[in-house]
Amino acid sequence: MDHGSSGHSSGLRRLARELAKFGAVGGAGLLVNLGVFNLVRQFTDLQVVRASVIATIVAIVFNYIGFRYFTYRDRDKSGRTKELTLFLLFSVVGLVIENGLLFTATYGFGWDSPLQSNIFKFLGIGVATLFRFWSYRTWVFRTLPAKEAVANAESFLAEGPRGTGQPQARKPKPTARQRA
Repeated sequence: MDHGSSGHSSGLRRLARELAKFGAVGGAGLLVNLGVFNLVRQFTDLQVVRASVIATIVAIVFNYIGFRYFTYRDRDKSGRTKELTLFLLFSVVGLVIENGLLFTATYGFGWDSPLQSNIFKFLGIGVATLFRFWSYRTWVFRTLPAKEAVANAESFLAEGPRGTGQPQARKPKPTARQRA
């Protein structure tokens, strides 16, 4: 097997793992979103879209924590302010997509029973999720450039056994006499 197809195969495996992790966090976020949405609808007099916006905001906070510390924990962490700003910007776009669909169904077509609201909330989440996956992996949780990843690995190896703070013993370089 040549290196090209092996590299392609490992790239697909990495993408599949990333999708699985994104899906796990997103699935939990979906449950949070729908759970908060239905609780707010049941226990308050808020309108459908307002209840949905509150639920979406709670899910956005939940998802950021999951994405940063689970899905994308190996990604660049140097610019947290920029990362959080971009995350919130793209999350707001997702919020508009998600709740725009619900708004259209509710106020444009009069589909506002609890079942219909949940169906359109779910569909809106699905469409917004496609946008969020693309934007988060492309702009928010960027991969480390290869040079930085190697430097990080080298510094980790140079630190030595965990908790000792001592560098690992390195084999001395052979002298010219030893090489001869």
